[in-house]
Amino acid sequence: MNFEFLKHRKIYYIISSILVLASIGFLVVFGIVPGIEFAGGSVLEVEYEERPSMEKIYEDLRGVGIREADVQPVGEEGLLIRTERTDDEVYEEVMGALEGAESRDFESIGAQVGDELKTMSLVAIILASLLVIIYIAVSFRDDDGSISSGKYGIIATGVAFLHDMLIVLGIFSVLGYLYGVQVTIPIAVALLTTLGYSINDTVVIFDRIRENLINRKERNEKVDLKEVVNNSLNETFGRSVGTSLTTLFILLSLLILGGATIFYFILALIFGIILGMYSSIFLAGPLVLDWNSLTKKEK
Repeated sequence: MNFEFLKHRKIYYIISSILVLASIGFLVVFGIVPGIEFAGGSVLEVEYEERPSMEKIYEDLRGVGIREADVQPVGEEGLLIRTERTDDEVYEEVMGALEGAESRDFESIGAQVGDELKTMSLVAIILASLLVIIYIAVSFRDDDGSISSGKYGIIATGVAFLHDMLIVLGIFSVLGYLYGVQVTIPIAVALLTTLGYSINDTVVIFDRIRENLINRKERNEKVDLKEVVNNSLNETFGRSVGTSLTTLFILLSLLILGGATIFYFILALIFGIILGMYSSIFLAGPLVLDWNSLTKKEK
């Protein structure tokens, strides 16, 4: 029994439009909280035999003149302390203030380096998107001609970039506003992973659409694009959901057991994979159908 994926596609479009517009609104109003890699500053990881209260830690830091600091627990007895200061004395001052703390790691990044990393991350995401469009357009050029290969590439990348990644950023904008969660290099890596995962899942569906179109042409059957797209979605549905759920089970285990250091990185991946699974099944195929129908009417 085939599920009618295309029957309610307008509802999918409305849901996605609301999520995307809300994400844009959050990013405009709240912005994002950049991590030390992008904004510059220092981060120190320490560990106690018995960690004092957060109030005591902030009081100790204020005692040596460090009033602007973000302190996050790590594991049972550890701490991550971030500050905007990057001078050489900040390490000694913090370690002097925290009695009984043992240093595990210290990193300091200047504002100029942070700006360079921010630019490089943005360039990497844009370049990856353009290369994917070109790759898909070239790989799908030998279909039956019913659908332009460029449409496959633009839809796959557009859905992943403008839908999945944008919504993940919107979620982290809210988390940053409410809880001070920062967008760091690992989060940028998670966004690129989301891009790749979503496109990979979408390409599997597009490849099945192309294969079914070619098979019908070889059998001299009349091509009903709506029927072909819906059948292709049904044929790949089990694979898409199964792969995503398997990955999510592993990520949920890491989220629970992995500790605070990788918590938000794993959380970003979970959001990205859920959105990628949704968009590849409920958006990419319907968009191919509607865009192709629209361009044919224009002609």
